[in-house]
Amino acid sequence: MGRQLSALDAQFLNFETATNLAHIAGLTILDPSTAPGGAVTRDGLVGLLSKRLHLAPPLRRRLVEVPLGLDHPYWAEDQDVDFDYHVREIALPPPGDDHQLAALVARLHGTRLDRRRPLWELDLIHGLAEGRVAVYTKVHHSAIDGVTGAEVLAALMDFTPEPREVPPPEEPVDVPIWESAERAPDAVEMIIRGVGRLLENPVALVRFVAGAVPRLDEVPIVSQIPGAGLISRLIRGGGTDLPDLPRMAVPRTPFSGPISPHRRFAFGTLPLDEVKRVKNSFGVTVNDVVMALCAAALRRWLAKRDELPRLPLVVGIPVSTRGELPNDFLANEVTLAMTAIPTDIADPEARLRAVSQAMKLVKERFAAAPATWLLEFSQAMPAALSALADRAAFRLASRTAPAMNLVISNVPGPQSPLYICGGRVVAQYPMSVITDVSGGINITVFSYNGSLDFGIVVDREMVPDVWDLIDYLRDALSELTTLAEHES
Repeated sequence: MGRQLSALDAQFLNFETATNLAHIAGLTILDPSTAPGGAVTRDGLVGLLSKRLHLAPPLRRRLVEVPLGLDHPYWAEDQDVDFDYHVREIALPPPGDDHQLAALVARLHGTRLDRRRPLWELDLIHGLAEGRVAVYTKVHHSAIDGVTGAEVLAALMDFTPEPREVPPPEEPVDVPIWESAERAPDAVEMIIRGVGRLLENPVALVRFVAGAVPRLDEVPIVSQIPGAGLISRLIRGGGTDLPDLPRMAVPRTPFSGPISPHRRFAFGTLPLDEVKRVKNSFGVTVNDVVMALCAAALRRWLAKRDELPRLPLVVGIPVSTRGELPNDFLANEVTLAMTAIPTDIADPEARLRAVSQAMKLVKERFAAAPATWLLEFSQAMPAALSALADRAAFRLASRTAPAMNLVISNVPGPQSPLYICGGRVVAQYPMSVITDVSGGINITVFSYNGSLDFGIVVDREMVPDVWDLIDYLRDALSELTTLAEHES
């Protein structure tokens, strides 16, 4: 039987418009000199995918909508994935530099996925400098989060240039493959299930009120409503031990408000050992250093334009809830924590200390209570109304008070070399989502083989000079490294 999308997963379908696109992606840079014949080819990628598709379920599922929108959609297994459609090939003109590659990938990232097919695309890009190639892979956020996205890519990767042997999928004995594959319920059954969920919603609403109202100050958009924090604190005073979150006013910036359909992208790498040196010198975490680097880069970018707000920027930080939520099939096991980053502090060491304190409060908050309230929050509304509410909330927030200024995400990855079709993975630059609500900048970081790979997706109209941010990140790390040397 086909799996149904959770309410959280369906939200990524609900808010998608011509400008708010809901897919995440990765740009993998490969050195093909280690591959057979010194080349990574489209035929080789298709052959690898066809052998390992069962290891990456999101790549073989397509959406099945419920009649009348009574319930969240279902996933059904596509029995014949069309690799001619999903796997493309393109070449950069000489000289094939990073800026050309980023411009091409930004255009690819600015197009919607076809919901009639499995929600993914892969582009093999030739013509990079030094004979390298790139693989751009995008998958809809309703099917994966940052962690599962890394797992999907891992299914295509190996620890040696020689691809490992992967056993074929196991099928139940005496059951034809067309019967064992995941199928969505028929239309009548989907309607019956949808009506049943409507009847259950009052119960879900009660659970939500009991568990989520004390945490209204964590909910993006809702937390910006006057009085939401006060209500949360009053209710928590009745016996919960959740630490209070500071009131976070979201300042207006050049990247606030409704975004355009056009993207820009920049990427860069920082040495992980240098970040760890800063971490050890100041007694903070790697993530604290990453957040401080981002705060420094954003502060400098805003100050250069005479747009630096007096208040600190408010950032959404995806936090994994893997294993906490009561559902055995959630594509997105993540919630969004809100915190202020000290873009208002000029001194780099004081800025790092302030980041560390803010992140400790976020951790204490999530340690004090499980994140299951967010699932209750999204499940408490009938699916048909949920889609309308998601879109209405996005429109309201983008035109009134923004819920946050941007999203910063840090995804851990493997610390040993990986290979695709024999080609060595040089870097893995992540790409994520910008929206009217979350702001026109998204900074995502992926750690790989001793490096931190930064991918910055922006709205082209709001941030035309995105490469400056990569330069500012490098300068910020040099500044902290110098301070760390003096500290020791």
